Amino acid sequence: MKDRLMVALDVNRAEDALAMRDNLGDSIGWFKIGLRLFVAEGPALVATIRQQHRVFLDLKFHDIPNTVAQAIESAGNLGVEMVNVHAGGGDAMLAAAAESAAAFPDMKLIAVTVLTSDPMPKSQARDVALRRAAMAQDAGLDGVVCSVHEAAAIKQVCGSDFLTVTPGIRWGDQDVQDQKRVADPASAIAGGSDYLVVGRPILHAENPRSAALEALSMRESIAA
Repeated sequence: MKDRLMVALDVNRAEDALAMRDNLGDSIGWFKIGLRLFVAEGPALVATIRQQHRVFLDLKFHDIPNTVAQAIESAGNLGVEMVNVHAGGGDAMLAAAAESAAAFPDMKLIAVTVLTSDPMPKSQARDVALRRAAMAQDAGLDGVVCSVHEAAAIKQVCGSDFLTVTPGIRWGDQDVQDQKRVADPASAIAGGSDYLVVGRPILHAENPRSAALEALSMRESIAA
C-alpha cells in the first residue's frame, strides 16, 4: 500500500527535500516534485531522489504540441516514473505528448483535468474532468490527475486500468487551505483513487513519518 502514497515535496531547497526523504525513509514509495522545487534545484535533485524512491514529476506541461513533446522526452531521459501535462492543452498536444512518452515504457504519462483548488461547482468540475479524461485516454495517456470526487466516474467511463492520481487528501481536523475538493485517505481509496498525493498534512506534521503511517493505516483498513 505504501507504493500508492505520493508525498509532495513542496519545499524550495534540496536540503529540506532530502531531510524529508530521510525522515520518511521506506514508509512511502513515491515523492512528487513540483514546479517550486524543480525550478530551484533542477534535474540533479530528481536523480538523487530516484536513488531510493520513484518520482512523479509534476510540472503540468501546457504549451504547443512540439514543445510539450520535447519536454516529455526530457522527463523520460531523467528516468522519472510519472510525468504530467495539462489536458487543457487540447487533443493535439496530448497526442504529441503520448507519442513522445511511448519511447519510455516504464514512465506513466497522465493529464491534469481540473485543479483541486478550482472553485467551479462540483457538477461542472465533474463534467469537465470526465470530458478531459476521455480525451486523454483517446490520445493514449495512462491516466489523469483528478479530484477524489471525480475518480469513480472516471473509472466508469475510462475503465479500471486508467490511472487516477488524486491530491486534496486531508483527514481529522486538518486545514484544507487552498484545496476546495478534499477527502480522507480511506474515502479516496473507496472512491477509486489509485494514487494519493499528500503534501502539507505530512510535510508540516510534528512527526512526518508518523503522519505518513497514519495515512497508510487508513488506506489499509478500507483495502482490507
